[in-house]
Amino acid sequence: MIYVDPKILARVNQWLTPFFDEKIQHEIKEMIAHDPKKLEDTFYKNLEFGTGGMRGIMGAGDNRINKYTLGKNTQGLSNYLKRQFPNQEIKVAIAFDCRHNSKEFAKLVADVFSANGIKVFLFSELRPTPELSFAVKYLDCKAGIVLTASHNPPEYNGYKVYWEDGGQLVPPQDGEIIAEINSLKYQDTKFEANEDLIQLIDSEVDEAFAKASIENGTFGTSSEAKDNLKIVFTSLHGTSITMVPQVLDQAAYKNVSIVKEQAEPDGDFPTVKSPNPEEPAALKMALDLAEKEHADIVIGTDPDCDRLGVAVRNNENKMELLNGNQTMVLMTHFLLEQWKKAGKLNGKQFVASTIVSTPLVEKIADHYGVKYIEGLTGFKWIAKMIKDYPELEFIGGGEESFGYLVGDFVRDKDAVTATLLACEIAAQKKAEGSSMFQYMQDIYNEFGEYREHLISITKKGKEGAEEISAMMKELRENPFKEIGGSKVSRMDDILIDKRTDFTSGKTTNLNLPKSNVLIYYTEDGSKIAARPSGTEPKIKFYISVTTGASAKNSSVPQAEKENSDEILQKKIDAIKAQLNVH
Repeated sequence: MIYVDPKILARVNQWLTPFFDEKIQHEIKEMIAHDPKKLEDTFYKNLEFGTGGMRGIMGAGDNRINKYTLGKNTQGLSNYLKRQFPNQEIKVAIAFDCRHNSKEFAKLVADVFSANGIKVFLFSELRPTPELSFAVKYLDCKAGIVLTASHNPPEYNGYKVYWEDGGQLVPPQDGEIIAEINSLKYQDTKFEANEDLIQLIDSEVDEAFAKASIENGTFGTSSEAKDNLKIVFTSLHGTSITMVPQVLDQAAYKNVSIVKEQAEPDGDFPTVKSPNPEEPAALKMALDLAEKEHADIVIGTDPDCDRLGVAVRNNENKMELLNGNQTMVLMTHFLLEQWKKAGKLNGKQFVASTIVSTPLVEKIADHYGVKYIEGLTGFKWIAKMIKDYPELEFIGGGEESFGYLVGDFVRDKDAVTATLLACEIAAQKKAEGSSMFQYMQDIYNEFGEYREHLISITKKGKEGAEEISAMMKELRENPFKEIGGSKVSRMDDILIDKRTDFTSGKTTNLNLPKSNVLIYYTEDGSKIAARPSGTEPKIKFYISVTTGASAKNSSVPQAEKENSDEILQKKIDAIKAQLNVH
């Protein structure tokens, strides 16, 4: 007799009642008979909203993405929308990516909204996530949904919710909606569609989005410079193939080679281990094509086209993948340069980033006299900044995880416009006899060398969640006194909203929303953050080190400037060894 926790068994038995379809019930019975550990993982909790919405493995159960969990979420959101906007026509927009079941799930979600008397604009085929964010405002919707699991493995899917400003849910809406969802039973879901309220959308929104992308992402690059830039692009089997090539073409970038083997949308992502442009292996085919074509730049986007990876030729003429922090630094510096040249900087603008990203963005913003605002991880917080600071004009913002946003016509990271911006930078620098890589070196020479390193450790299931919790507990209760040979000067614990200054012994409030993040700062300028992922079974460690050795800093020994790469790598290695993570 296989033992099953009575609490879990009670949850299981709810799914074996006639309301749930035979396929779902069969899947559950198979787990009961043959895989009690999987059964426990499937039912020990409800799927939760994290930094990027709700993501999970597809299958039967409370802790899975399926017809019933999506239906209940949509019913709760419908109830909330009707309460928030009484006596108004409520419209929502829905998009979906290339994943298995995404199209079917999108229609299911549309059915539930329509069954509740809500007007639905449903994309007829897959589209990039940033286009959904754009569509919410463009179509005057109160909310938007995109069915996507971003760069997660093929067995995952997800459900991201956007509010009327085009940004993802933030407090208090997220908590209020979750409370509404939790108050419901699965049987409360209205699945019977009102087809009259579902309208398919495609080319009109595509054209408007492409036009806005070009208006925000181009900066007077000459036709000759555009013609001389050789671009390799890969969609990694995802949604960007529907928009990026046409936006580049409309912006007069004609010299574009597309990785054909990865151009077909496919939820199995057959040519890559992981469709994540953060991982160099994902861009191998693109890099190989770049060598064959003698390309200047490689760009690859994740399946829902909100993140991008960029590779450029280094000073040895070899393709080198930039990390997310470097891409963000280049884009921010370039935008501020362009705004300054146009005479548009007047102290009423801001750029944005996150608490786990490079400190270099703030230094650049200060140099240009532009306000720098920092928030929690996730672009929903950058979207919230745009809403919270209406007196300031948003120029651009990014985070270390390969996401960037140009202007506020979209309110989420946007790999369509960021791809265009990357090409603008590369084309202009090449025309000047420089390169994108050399531009990065020039920025380091001016502001000091920085290097960042991300360590991501996967811990699956209930046991994995407990391991991650134990790791964070240890880091909090037994804080490091020194890291990598340098004294810890302060520690920020975002979970309890407290900053501890170890030099003065004083504690102050951070005034950030509570989040399970811990950040150490050392006297030599290093920054180490630990954070469990909000959307994946992972714990992430973010390491940033610096020499502080800008070319203009005469107090720094010349040898330190010349050997900065080696010095910075040694710092990173020492920190990794002390954290015992690899």
